Amino acid sequence: MVRPAYPLPTRNEAPASAAQVSTQSAPARIKSSDLLQKTREVEIDHEGRIYRLRLTQLNKLILTA
Repeated sequence: MVRPAYPLPTRNEAPASAAQVSTQSAPARIKSSDLLQKTREVEIDHEGRIYRLRLTQLNKLILTA
């Protein structure tokens, strides 16, 4: 017997509708180099609150409020 690649719903579970499956999409992707634009720190205004996105010496990103 061949098993399906996805789990089948049990009697108590309703199968996912086509609308539920199609609304899940990949998040937008932005390159950090495009965001930082040759600097090591940018400020991001999110609903009036300022966040700092910094590039560390080890080439990691840190976001702080």
